[in-house]
Amino acid sequence: MVEPGISASIPFVADDATTAIALGSGDVAVLGTPKVVALIEEAAVAALSGQLEESSTTVGTHISVDHLAPTAVGATVVATATVTAAEGRTISFTATVTESDKVVARGTHTRAIVDRSRFESAVR
Repeated sequence: MVEPGISASIPFVADDATTAIALGSGDVAVLGTPKVVALIEEAAVAALSGQLEESSTTVGTHISVDHLAPTAVGATVVATATVTAAEGRTISFTATVTESDKVVARGTHTRAIVDRSRFESAVR
């Protein structure tokens, strides 16, 4: 059973492949918002590691992110996702991405628990 308060953090060093330019989300060489979103999702998935039945997985259903500050190539950020609620098949998270003591991004994320086999067979 997934309980509120479960969290995980994912460190990441910004590189040329994850800049706004490389990801097509802007024209500056700083960590791109698509990568920030992916890091939040990665942290949420990590927070759920070992919490679900083996036949289950989760899929992202909603994300809302405020990208507040730039991150230079070579800088390390840490994405943290914390479960705030688990109701039925829906799991809600708060998330932050920090660089040292600076908040780079914050937001909320929702994931749904699904049967892995059924979900994968639906896309084949």
